[in-house]
Amino acid sequence: MLCIWLWACLLAAGAARGDAPVSVEFLPQWSPQSQFAGYYVADAKGFYKRRGLMVTVMRGGPDRPAGVQLADRRVAFTTLFLTEGIALRDQGVPLVNIGQIVQRSALMLVAHKKSGIRTPDDLDGRRVSVWDEFRLQPLAFFRQNHLSVSLVPQGYTPNLFLMGGVDAASAMWYNEYHVILNSGIDADELSTFLLADYGFNFPEDGIYCLEETLHGNPEAVRAFVQGSIEGWRYTFAHPEEALAIVMACVDAANLPTNRVHQRWMLARMGDIICPGGDCDDMGKLNEANYLFVGRQLRDNGIIQAIPDYQEFYDPRHATP
Repeated sequence: MLCIWLWACLLAAGAARGDAPVSVEFLPQWSPQSQFAGYYVADAKGFYKRRGLMVTVMRGGPDRPAGVQLADRRVAFTTLFLTEGIALRDQGVPLVNIGQIVQRSALMLVAHKKSGIRTPDDLDGRRVSVWDEFRLQPLAFFRQNHLSVSLVPQGYTPNLFLMGGVDAASAMWYNEYHVILNSGIDADELSTFLLADYGFNFPEDGIYCLEETLHGNPEAVRAFVQGSIEGWRYTFAHPEEALAIVMACVDAANLPTNRVHQRWMLARMGDIICPGGDCDDMGKLNEANYLFVGRQLRDNGIIQAIPDYQEFYDPRHATP
């Protein structure tokens, strides 16, 4: 099944086992790309259909914040970074993490070696661009290394860095870093600092729903999580087929990207969902990781208190 876009990408499925299908809306937190390949594949291969779900995958992006849409009950399921999920729960949104898909942070800092930046210490006194919504990890990294840097707001592209406006920039390993490489800069010309390698591993994309959905229709919740995990496993076992499904959605949405970039993104998603090639933890939220991220949010004044792990995460749906 291919994506047909009006304002959303409708991925329809039929009833399983002769039961009436349950219709649900799912909103990834960004526009169609390989970051969400497993969900597109789950529908295209009928993994949701077999579980009795009719899934409409909405088009995400900055004009349709996933957390807001979930809080307003406009969608049943979303993906969110763990930091946003914890912050929303602290603000009173009764959401629940029902499947932590990404296990390893892809956030990194990138600098030109020719600028003299080769180690974290070399960032001291430099201009570094950061995304406002993802500033916590870099700030913690700077504090750990006793660095005084000049922070510069970063937009959706690394263009400011490419034009020499900053000494170092934030990047996602699966996205902006590859954009920088595609600009004509060789990897060995760059210094890269994957923040997870420096003790700041903030798990990213997880699947969320509201408590009322979890308690009102646990079968649909389990079906969505299990279908999504099966979609990701199939994606990594059949990357070219998955890439074709992603590109159908990308092309239908008229997005400015290409197959080479999406192939890179898909491979990196494998690295952060299944670190070291081990997919056994897909869907599981490690309590120690959760508490570490929660403490960082609390200690930096982003949340008042760390939500109870048992209330925030429901592990029942991420296991076969």
